[in-house]
Amino acid sequence: MSVNATEMVIGMGSARSALSALDLRAIVEEALDDVRPGERVLAIIPDRTRDDNTDLLFPMAAQFLAGKNVTQFDALVAQGTHGPMTEAQKLAKIGAGSAELSRLGRIFDHRWDNSDELVTLGQLSSAQVNELTDGLINEAVDVRLNALLAPGLYDTVLVLGATMPHEVAGFAGGAKYFFPGVAGPELTHMTHWLGALATIEQVIGRVETPTRRTIEAAASFVPAEVISFTSVNTRDVDGLKTHALFAGDINETLRSAAAVSAQVHIKYTGRKYARVLALLDEHYDELWVGGKASYKLGSVIEEGGELIIYAPHLNQISATHGRLIEKYGYAPLETVREMVEYSDELRANLCVAAHLAHVSYGSSRDKQGQLAPRYRITLASAVPEEVCRRVNLGYLDYRTVRREDYENDPNTFVVENAGRDLYLVEPNVS
Repeated sequence: MSVNATEMVIGMGSARSALSALDLRAIVEEALDDVRPGERVLAIIPDRTRDDNTDLLFPMAAQFLAGKNVTQFDALVAQGTHGPMTEAQKLAKIGAGSAELSRLGRIFDHRWDNSDELVTLGQLSSAQVNELTDGLINEAVDVRLNALLAPGLYDTVLVLGATMPHEVAGFAGGAKYFFPGVAGPELTHMTHWLGALATIEQVIGRVETPTRRTIEAAASFVPAEVISFTSVNTRDVDGLKTHALFAGDINETLRSAAAVSAQVHIKYTGRKYARVLALLDEHYDELWVGGKASYKLGSVIEEGGELIIYAPHLNQISATHGRLIEKYGYAPLETVREMVEYSDELRANLCVAAHLAHVSYGSSRDKQGQLAPRYRITLASAVPEEVCRRVNLGYLDYRTVRREDYENDPNTFVVENAGRDLYLVEPNVS
């Protein structure tokens, strides 16, 4: 096990590693060793849209904390703006049924849009925001989080989650589990829009981004002691593999894990393709999260090319934001910025505006000089054709898709479990 004494990061792993349960338990127990008897502990955990090892780590933490005689151990789901999980999904997420969960109290849902369940911990001033965002945003923003993070309620907060390339923050994990994971609407909207303004190609797969700086500055307002557990995972036919786990400081564990994730989750094609067939990962059951197929494959699609998202299991655009997405439709960032300028509704829902631009990915000019998406997106899913057309996507009956037809075309790239890994033509030079 490696320990960074300066930043207090405990952990191990590499792109070639496969950590055992004993490895994981040793890291968990060392990281929690300073928790004192009688403490109240809250664990922030991922929701069902994330595929990770919480079902292993959470029981290990629960068992060790029971031995520490903590008085309270609860969980809060970092669902952002996603809908709540069922009780069965929550219990499966934390490993209930497969391991004893001593001292477990309640599992709380997060309601990002309910002011009664939020608390204001402070504010990032306009000057701070300007500096953090490289001048992309210049307005002060309140730091509002789930009310369970108010001073005095919990002594220690655990953050459990995995990292991989992400369109808004650069890499998932770390302070992102606070913002937007358990945040109020202010920073949820602002950080998504910031990611769009910074442009997806300059954000995804990079650690030091305007969004990362902003959410880490906001997370410093959390009054409790924070211990973060950041994993790097992949899944194959043999199940989930943990390549690395780092525990300790929330910012530095993210950076340690992202260095491994960059080797595991970023693939290089060496060329662009006229068409990409994205076989969407089944964890993404609506386009709000399934848009990751575009985020993570857009870089390898030729101008004027096509992305086909094959997802028979996907049956809606978004349970939470579908109405607005259908009203405005996917469009390049330049177009979305104009819509935001003239729409109070979009200005009040900047996370939706960001999603519209992110899915569209990029822009180009047609022969008449008109702005257009850089490539076409065709949805082969259970979403009706009229909905696809309404949001500016093409439609393809998924029952007519034969994978072998695409695999035999040298100008088509077929991607399994699309949305997990980031594909680039060649490494970023930054």
